[in-house]
Formats: sequence, C-alpha cells, structure tokens
Amino acid sequence: MSSEPNAQVERGDTVDVAPALTLVESTGEPREQEKASPRWGFAQKVLFRFAFCYLVLYNLPFPLEYVFFSTDIAKPYQDLWNFVVPWVGEDLLNVDPSVLPNGSGDTTYNYVQVFCFLMLALAATAIWTFLDRKRANYARLHEWLRVYVRFALALTMIGYGAAKVVSSQFPAPSLDRLLQPFGDASPMGLLWTFMGASLTYNVFGGLSEMLGGLLLISRRTTLLGALVSIGVMTNVVLLNFSYDVPVKLFSSHLLLMAIFLTLPDLRRLANLLVFNRRVEPAEIRPLFRRKWLHRSALALRTVFFVGFAIFLLNQAYQGTKRYGNLAPKPPLYGIWNVEDFVIDGQARPPLITDETRWRRVVFDYPGTIAIQLMGDSRQRYRLALDAGKKSLALTKRDDPQWHSRISYRQPDPQLLTMEGTFDGHKIQARLRRVDESKFLLVSRGFHWINEYPFNR
Repeated sequence: MSSEPNAQVERGDTVDVAPALTLVESTGEPREQEKASPRWGFAQKVLFRFAFCYLVLYNLPFPLEYVFFSTDIAKPYQDLWNFVVPWVGEDLLNVDPSVLPNGSGDTTYNYVQVFCFLMLALAATAIWTFLDRKRANYARLHEWLRVYVRFALALTMIGYGAAKVVSSQFPAPSLDRLLQPFGDASPMGLLWTFMGASLTYNVFGGLSEMLGGLLLISRRTTLLGALVSIGVMTNVVLLNFSYDVPVKLFSSHLLLMAIFLTLPDLRRLANLLVFNRRVEPAEIRPLFRRKWLHRSALALRTVFFVGFAIFLLNQAYQGTKRYGNLAPKPPLYGIWNVEDFVIDGQARPPLITDETRWRRVVFDYPGTIAIQLMGDSRQRYRLALDAGKKSLALTKRDDPQWHSRISYRQPDPQLLTMEGTFDGHKIQARLRRVDESKFLLVSRGFHWINEYPFNR
C-alpha cells in the first residue's frame, strides 16, 4: 500500500526528524544514535515494540510489489493468509470468513485477519520484551519505522487522491442513478452520487489527499503532511462510518498511521498551539553519513514518487476513459420512456399498480441495460447489442441461464421500437428518448447570486 522504506532519505542539511527519536546510519559504530538518545521507560519500549510489529504486519507485503514492480511477488504471502484466516475464523472464532477480499474491505475475512495481526503483534511484543530487556531505546529503529509508515501512507494518499482528481472513483451520476428515487438509494450510493455530482468538490478532495501524501515524502515536511492527512482522513473515516462504505477498517488504519507520525511532535504542537510557548526547531540529523548516499537516495525517492504520481493519474484517467465520464457511449445511449407496452398481444396501460409493465429503459454503459418498472423498481441486465442486426441479447448477472432476445428499430433519434421475448412472454414496446439535461442535479449549475434559496 505504500512505498519502499529506504527511498525516502534526504541530504543532512534538508532533513527533518522527530525531536528525541532520530537516527544516524550505522557505519560500524555500535548503536551510536541510541547512546545519544535518552533512555526510554519500560512502557514506552513495550508500546513501540507493539506498534512496530502491528504496523509492519498490516502493511506487508509492501514494499515488495514496488521494489520488484510486480504484484505476483505478494501472491505467496496472500496465499498464506488465505489458509490461516479461514482456519482461525472457523475453528477458533466460529465465524465464516469464506468471502475473500473484494470491492468490500470490511468482510468477515478482513476482520479476522486484523484479529490475527493483533494477536501476532501481541505475541511478538511479549517475546521481544523478554529477549531484549536491556536496550536503552529504539531511536534508530523508530526512525526507520517512520520512514516505512510514511511511504505506506503517502502512496495510498496519492493513489486515492489521483482517482478523485480525474473523477475515476466518483464519476458523474449515471442516467440510471438520476432515475432512482432518493429513498431507494443505499447510503453508500447516495454518497457516491453526492461526490460525483460536483466535479469541483471531487477535485478538491483529491488534491487534499494528494497534498497530504506528497508532503509525507520529505522528512522536512512529514509533520505537516501527517496533519493534513489527519484532517483529510478524519473526514473520510466519518463518511465511511456514516454512509456504510465498506472501507472502514482500511481508512481507520490510514488515520491511525497519520496520528502515529505526529506522536513525537505532540509536545511541540501543544506548546505552539495551546500554551503559546516558544517552540524550538525539530532537530535535524541525517539518516546516512555519506553525502553520496543522501544525494542518491534523494534522487531515487524523488524520481520514484513523481513517476508514481504521474502513473496513478494516468491510470485513473485511462479508467475514466474506459468506465467513467469519458467512456464511449453505447449506440442507444439515453433514458427511454415506454409510451406503449404490449405483453402477449395485450396492451398494458401505464398503471403504477402493474409491476410487470416497463416504465423506462436506460442504456448507460456499454454491456448493460436497466429496466425500470411502473412501481419504480429497477433491474439491470448484461447486454450484447448488435447494431448491425438491430438486436439486443439480455442475460441476468446472477442467473447465466436466463436470457432474452429483443429486436429493435430506431425510426428517428428520439423514437425506439422493440419486439421479442422477455421472461417467457412476447413483448412489443414503443419508447421515446428523455432529455436528461432537464434533471436539476446536472443542469442547475453554479450561481454567484441567489436571491432566494433554491432547495428542491
């Protein structure tokens, strides 16, 4: 989920570090930085050991997929969890984690896996505490953990931000969505519509996430990046919990990682923002002694993150061209009102009590068709449209055996006729195109001056 740890180091004269927990790269001297740092208390050392174990476990297999430029490198690691998680869930917790990670990040599998991370981290902390009781502090290891967490968080923030900047994550409301009554929308669907309806807010949210991620790249701006990320992710976490978006676990962890990065500076922040005291600059110490290592690491880090940000923006743009606002429209694109409808030779008037009569047909994305019935219920179908033969082949997503074949004609751009079989019945329909620009959600636009509130 993030980037490699040793790519984020800088020159000694431009590097920002936590006040009491900095590190100098060892070049033969035994724990030089640890000797220079104050002795940690027992609780502080135990908490650090736990944080280290848990954060590394949660972020693995990062950064291997970035180091080797392949997601296949993570497959053995994922296969291991695909064996462990079902066993723990079924035999120890008596739950069914059979649904593997998918578009939802809040599956039973995900919760059981987090439970495993927690138990493993506690066990590792206990063993580590027993074997390493005499160490004065973990100043050096703490700084490298900060690098690891910074990179993990930075790449995720940049990735999510890029998807919003080009409206890939939240595309404009689809035709099918415009027809859906508010009360029939799920909380998540309502949030997606809210975000997609405003390009300006979409881009603003994406730039805010990217800003937090980019600031985390440099040690000098890590604290500012963490604070920006906390602000952004607090909003994201609340939206996910409030609108039942299944990214609650992941977004909460991102917020906790941003908070973790601010912990060494909490006293300085309190002195500055609460107690109105003078705050000394954070102590700056290089991660590497040799200048060429600093310069090489700085160049590598800069090239990697700039290239990665460009790659993600382009990837989101290509996704928008395939599936989003810039995707090609299907031949019959539009909302079509069903003016006349005949089933098995019998005309069906447009009564709202007739749950079998079509009310509207929507062609929104290639390969899909949505049919809205008189009672406002909707059903989506997979669609194979043959423009040459003027035919539509429909199948259900959850029932591949179900199929329907309908022929169509388009006497003029605003008129469409259909004839064929649907659900075992012969149907005939006459449809007229709707002007979708009349929907207020997409036509109202922005106004500097509003003499009266326009709340509809």
